[in-house]
Amino acid sequence: MMRLLWRACCSKELRLLQNTLLLVLLCSSAVAASPLKKATLMPLWSPQAQFAGYYVALEKGIYARHGIDLKILPAGPGYSPEQTLKNGSADFAVLWLTTALRQRADGTQLVNLAQLVQRSSLLLISKKSSGIRSVADLDGRKVGLWAGDLSLPPRIIFARQGIKVREVPQSYTVNLFLRGGIEVTSAMWYNEYHTILSSGVDADELSVIPLHEQGIQFPEDGIYTLERILKKDPALAKAFVAASLEGWRYAFDHPDQALDIVIKQMRAAQLPANRAHQKWMLDRMRDLIMTSTAKGGHGQLNQQEYEAVGQAMRSYGLLKAYPDYSRFTGRSDAGTH
Repeated sequence: MMRLLWRACCSKELRLLQNTLLLVLLCSSAVAASPLKKATLMPLWSPQAQFAGYYVALEKGIYARHGIDLKILPAGPGYSPEQTLKNGSADFAVLWLTTALRQRADGTQLVNLAQLVQRSSLLLISKKSSGIRSVADLDGRKVGLWAGDLSLPPRIIFARQGIKVREVPQSYTVNLFLRGGIEVTSAMWYNEYHTILSSGVDADELSVIPLHEQGIQFPEDGIYTLERILKKDPALAKAFVAASLEGWRYAFDHPDQALDIVIKQMRAAQLPANRAHQKWMLDRMRDLIMTSTAKGGHGQLNQQEYEAVGQAMRSYGLLKAYPDYSRFTGRSDAGTH
């Protein structure tokens, strides 16, 4: 009798175990079968290591693991991330804060989901032989400025210091500076500065004015979407940010893999791919992005710097008003679902 009871108990436990395993398998199958949410991203510029984290997250399946079927749209000359967001052709875009604030003032309800680069990496570079050592020395000089919102930070600084420069439209190369056509060139620390050094100019020959040392921080690359997209699917926005940040961490932890992925993207876009230059860019992006973790958390737009930029743009007639930080960031929506 005892043996029969023992066998019955064992049989009951076995059936219970089998049912539990079946339930786990069914749940796993349901999760695996859940369709990925389609989404699109437009970077600020053509494929390069400035956007390595996004390309890495796509290539390594990180977006897919976060439930997203992502497509990274072509970008660069002739493309406008803010307009692509506005017309509904992209769900997410990489923009500078100054651009986002101007678009918001014009009625496009952009929100910042994450801030990757907390400070300006823009430089004003001249040769020491020109006698330029400070912003004040730029008065009356021929200064190359990029078109559009990329010129806003230097223009605000010029206005603050009461100087007038001779503005010269600058293309997306530093050739005009290298050939002596302008005395001062705009350059990004992670890009054109290295191009100048690679051209044979010694760093000791250069006078470099980093804009972030001029009293106003200008946060650059951030992840943006529209308010309506955030409200429609806050879980998607949250997953996209999480996957993107994970992609950046992977890129910095595995730089050789990241460079392979970036160069593959560049070649697919038929762009010249210099690995040494892309390595410099990736290293500098690491410096910029990882340093920002000390300012309130990885990927968060610093409120004090946001207010400073908004006030500066308003003071110089670039904005009539700017939105409250909590509304502009959208973090209360993205972070609670």
